[in-house]
Amino acid sequence: MHPSSAFSLLILFTIILSTTTTNAHNITRILEKNHEFSTFNHYLTLTHLAGEINRRQTITVCAVDNAAMSTLIAKGLSLETIKNVLSLHVFADYYGTKKLHQITKGSTSTATMYQATGEAPGTTGFVNITDVKGGKVQFTPEDNPSQTDVVYVKSILEMPYNISVIQISQILSSPEAEAPTSAPDLNLTSLLQRDGCKAFYDLLLTSGAIGTFLSTVDGGVTVFCPSDDAVKSFAPKYENLTAEGKTSLLLYHGVPIYNSMGMLRSSNGLMNTLATEGANKYDFTVQNDVAIYRIDKVLMPRELLKGLVVADEPAPAPKGAKKKASKKGEDAGAPGPDSSNDYGDDGAAVQKANSGGKLGASVVMALFLVVAFL
Repeated sequence: MHPSSAFSLLILFTIILSTTTTNAHNITRILEKNHEFSTFNHYLTLTHLAGEINRRQTITVCAVDNAAMSTLIAKGLSLETIKNVLSLHVFADYYGTKKLHQITKGSTSTATMYQATGEAPGTTGFVNITDVKGGKVQFTPEDNPSQTDVVYVKSILEMPYNISVIQISQILSSPEAEAPTSAPDLNLTSLLQRDGCKAFYDLLLTSGAIGTFLSTVDGGVTVFCPSDDAVKSFAPKYENLTAEGKTSLLLYHGVPIYNSMGMLRSSNGLMNTLATEGANKYDFTVQNDVAIYRIDKVLMPRELLKGLVVADEPAPAPKGAKKKASKKGEDAGAPGPDSSNDYGDDGAAVQKANSGGKLGASVVMALFLVVAFL
């Protein structure tokens, strides 16, 4: 196996190319054209729901006007709880005006983004939609059947069958969504020092790269943290990097924007890292659909990999020399310097990752750390 395969990235994004564009809409721009929804729009941004909405397709956003939002804000809920409530207003299906008035048998139930987060117990993240007499369409949270005053008001924008933005009359009130939630720990330093990330944190500290990570917390940051064992096994190669190379490698493990697990699943295309600057791309590709596996290797950018020389690697064979095939029938031809295998044995990585444990919504902090300033 080529030496560079040791650097294979074992956070794998299962590649299924999509012919559609996932960022075909921008909920912030859609709502900013209507001042009556400015408060709702503001809180979509504060809670990072706007980014999640923009990364999804086949979706319906139920906006409420400023007066309706004032009743929610008056409850004094934490920002994390408000996020749960507003998540209940984002349906994982397309409902334009025509579809709302042509619901089969007059009633249906739809899953919301609150249900998709895994925070909703049972089916409390569902909303019932009913086409009632008089042409009205009524929305009722699954866990609050007594709320019958929320009705369809008007369509704000429809892009069949990508996104529908509609106005409803009131905030959907859900006891579960409004239940108190503890604020997330946003102390990046303490998070990185626990649960198996201590070795990676020590490298950030000694290299000075920790300052770059800390400076991005207010705007949101995503950190891909190699386990302590991964850092230990990579140490000999790390020491062969220049000081600049070490810093770039560490910054390559950070993305200067908050990405929830749902956002990573629906992301598609190049993603810049904290190491991305000028001619130094240091980016990687996220493609849809997504399967995320435990990181048991240090991420190695191509820009650094090309020039890395490791002392314990065998010297190249003289020109004209041929590698003998092993008795087990291994391929005698090693990939040349221009081969794509110079950047890791993707096939082997896929096979190894597929045998590993898949991370669910509650990601192991030591392996995949996501921090956001909410």
